[in-house]
Amino acid sequence: MSTNLPPQYQLPSSSPSSSGTSVVTIVGIVLACLFVCFLVCGGILAALALPAVSAAREAARRMQCSNNLKQIALALHNYESVYRSLPPAYTVDADGNRLHSWRTLLLPFIEQKTLYLQLDLTKPWNDPVNVNLTSTEIPTFRCPSSKITPGMTTYQIIVAPNSPFPGSTPLKFQDIKDGLSKTLFAVETDDADAVPWAEPKDHSLQSFMSSMNPSHLGGRNAAFMDGSVRFLSVDMNSQTASGLITINGNDDTLP
Repeated sequence: MSTNLPPQYQLPSSSPSSSGTSVVTIVGIVLACLFVCFLVCGGILAALALPAVSAAREAARRMQCSNNLKQIALALHNYESVYRSLPPAYTVDADGNRLHSWRTLLLPFIEQKTLYLQLDLTKPWNDPVNVNLTSTEIPTFRCPSSKITPGMTTYQIIVAPNSPFPGSTPLKFQDIKDGLSKTLFAVETDDADAVPWAEPKDHSLQSFMSSMNPSHLGGRNAAFMDGSVRFLSVDMNSQTASGLITINGNDDTLP
């Protein structure tokens, strides 16, 4: 039907095909925008969640580390029940040469009796007859947060004259006059101080007091002679630390 309106006022003729194409185009643009928004928002949320996930994982590793030390402390008590004494810090031969660590002696009490029975305890831990066995990975001796190689451990005692582990001479629980709950048994060290678990090497009093790198954020796990495990703050002062190491220092300060 014709009209008498001037051309500039006439409505353009609509095309069904072009109108449909426009709608599809608009929908596509909207979907594309939503997808981009989803990716951006998802990335932001993931970035925000990363610290929480990392913290949760470290908390789980710290808990597993604490459980490891509890198993080692329980092994210590089971050893004492059998032998009526604590294990020595290390065993020695007839000439006083060091052979094996206290950790080796606890193997039967952490479900490693088969490994223990294969060792030749009359020869050093790194003797050819022993070295393949003493390089075995022992999960109980490994903190999950550590990056040490298999066969190493970050769990050590403090070998000192007035500690529960003065050397090759074993003490008894009754020798610990300060009380078992106030005396350190084993502590974590940082990876740089890790040793093979069979090696008769541990912290001296000086190395423990100067070791300030925490195994976990803010400090390290430590097992006490009563079997409990506590978290030692990196800010713990040297006087408190020294008191916890001794067996008759009359200390009554707990971390």
